[in-house]
Amino acid sequence: MGNAELRSLHLYPVKAFRGLAPRQAVVEPWGLAGDRRWVLIDDGGKVVTQRQQPRLALAAAEPGPGGGVRLSAPGRDPLTVPVPQPGGTVTLDIFGDKVEAVPADATAHAWCSGYLGADVRLLHMDDPATRRPVDPDYSLPGETVSFADGFPLLLTTLSSLDSLNSLIAEGDHAEEGPLPMNRFRPNVVVAGTPAWAEDDWSRIAIGEVAFRVAKTSGRCVVTTTDQTSAKRGKEPLRTLGRHRRFGSELVFGQNLVPESTGTIRVGDPVTILE
Repeated sequence: MGNAELRSLHLYPVKAFRGLAPRQAVVEPWGLAGDRRWVLIDDGGKVVTQRQQPRLALAAAEPGPGGGVRLSAPGRDPLTVPVPQPGGTVTLDIFGDKVEAVPADATAHAWCSGYLGADVRLLHMDDPATRRPVDPDYSLPGETVSFADGFPLLLTTLSSLDSLNSLIAEGDHAEEGPLPMNRFRPNVVVAGTPAWAEDDWSRIAIGEVAFRVAKTSGRCVVTTTDQTSAKRGKEPLRTLGRHRRFGSELVFGQNLVPESTGTIRVGDPVTILE
């Protein structure tokens, strides 16, 4: 395992929008700095993701000064959205969790609603240290998370993707493969490990930053969404269902909780601690 390394980094300033691939990122207790601090909700207060709106894959958000974002999408003029002033929060529902967040201004709501053709609002997590605890079944007291699906970071490995693509090539939807890693929307992608080795990890370090491996990542319909066209297929869920079914979940990747903070960089060694 001496040659395992961080091959790429990915963060998503607005949940469900296209990701960015910086060369380095700051690890905060609740995830990578700037990752998924913004989210869309529908008129009932529920989080909107690519599950309901695959076209979000084609929208982009670039980080701006002070935590703001610059939104862009096909057919829309770009819009710069500042972090909202502290003030009244609204309650949103993210997979059953009730979380407080601060609404952006009306122009941001109108921009996002116009792009999707649906009534949505853009919200910002003002205080990730307090707003949303990690699932207590897999966390220690006080651990929190941004608007990621459930955990601060998601790790995937190139060798496991290669193995999955080999299985897809043998299946009845082989024409859909090979799939790129962006289908899985990871934060950290590791090279130089055996396929599926991550199933057995419990603690790792990336560079100088240590992480607990909290649980495997159960996958959803978003993985079937082509991130460049927003079209959906059958894979990888068909193949994961045949080969990577753990209990009720179709598994690819591992969820991480930081044990320390610091900066991680592409090329950093990845060390298996336990």
